Amino acid sequence: MVAEKVFQRAPLMSLDQALEFLSKEVVVIAESELVNTLNADGRFLAEDLVAQLQVPPQDNSAMDGFALRTEDVLVAGQTLKVTQRIPAGSQGTPLQACEVARIFTGAPIPQGANAVVMQEDTAALTQESESIDGSYFIKVNVLPRLGQWIRRSGEDVTSGSVVLPAGSYLKPASLGLAASIGAAQLRVKRKPRVALFSTGDELVMPGDIAPENMRPGAIYNSNRFFLTALLLRSGCEVTDLGIVPDSLEATLQVLQRAASDHDLILTSGGVSVGEEDHVKPAVEQLGKLHLWQISMKPGKPFAFGHLDNPQSESSPQTFFMGLPGNPVSSFVTYQLLVKPFLCALQGGQKIHTAPYLLEAHFDLPQPDKRREFLRVKRNAQGGLDLFPNQSSGVLTSAVWADGVVDNPALQPIEHGKLVHFYPFSEWSA
Repeated sequence: MVAEKVFQRAPLMSLDQALEFLSKEVVVIAESELVNTLNADGRFLAEDLVAQLQVPPQDNSAMDGFALRTEDVLVAGQTLKVTQRIPAGSQGTPLQACEVARIFTGAPIPQGANAVVMQEDTAALTQESESIDGSYFIKVNVLPRLGQWIRRSGEDVTSGSVVLPAGSYLKPASLGLAASIGAAQLRVKRKPRVALFSTGDELVMPGDIAPENMRPGAIYNSNRFFLTALLLRSGCEVTDLGIVPDSLEATLQVLQRAASDHDLILTSGGVSVGEEDHVKPAVEQLGKLHLWQISMKPGKPFAFGHLDNPQSESSPQTFFMGLPGNPVSSFVTYQLLVKPFLCALQGGQKIHTAPYLLEAHFDLPQPDKRREFLRVKRNAQGGLDLFPNQSSGVLTSAVWADGVVDNPALQPIEHGKLVHFYPFSEWSA
């Protein structure tokens, strides 16, 4: 009698437990580099950026108009003499009693002035050309308030303050802010070096074989394309190691090669329990696999671990992450698990993105026993429509959708119920 072979599955780990585990395992990249501020978009700041000046440096006008002393305008319709003109980039002279200065947006407020009146709230009584000295008279048609339309020195940035703390993710506005205090260069964390490969004898590359010549069972390697794009958007240097055959020997060879000079090895496929899934045993042979299989849908067969790298003193271990082979599973697990890890690897500040509460314009009477991320799209009524096929192999769902509903395990959804919605737009930054 032949003994029956029994496959033992490890208990599933919750997504929150997995994220907590990853946060404790991460080791922040120590190296940093100076880059031109113009080229720092998408990088992580390695040190506090401290202002050496005030922004704005002086009180200045927020409007085109007239700088004056409020004590000179006791009633609407007051007539005052314009004695100077102050464009942006120039410096005026102190105002005397009953004098005003023609001033333009961004120009410094002259000494003595304590308000700016918009030009629309004045009327010219004489013209500048009619005066020998260039002065002329205006009527102020409103009662000015003390300090109106004046931008105070340091109201944006004060000298000595931390403008951007270490770990900040640099966005376009961040670069503008850095430039406003004169930072031509920024010290940022070195980009993570990530080796990427896919496994599967069924995979072929677009362009290598025409669709009409595809052998039975073959599929194009779509994961390679969107994972490369996602890694680049996460600020990584990517080494594409292509498609690895379904064999333990080939998997061991590529893992050993990648471990020598990368911070992370990211794979797609081969982390399930099938006899042709060789990534898991290969990682266990070369290092350690800490966890795999997450209680989420899509994306259950997720693996994390490290490979020993005894040849390197600075980086004796290389992190490993194995994503499922199904494209939607790979896409979702990258966003929920890999991207936060890469952020932490670069010293990024932990960001908790709150979901939007929106109405479900669909029914889900039979929810999954795992936490589920449903591909949905906002509709014209402000609710969410559900893509009809939620299979982890249907990549069209991720293209059609503009976000996901985070639905707890065993939680049915009825039309009109408020659900937790995460837009893809907040996943891509």
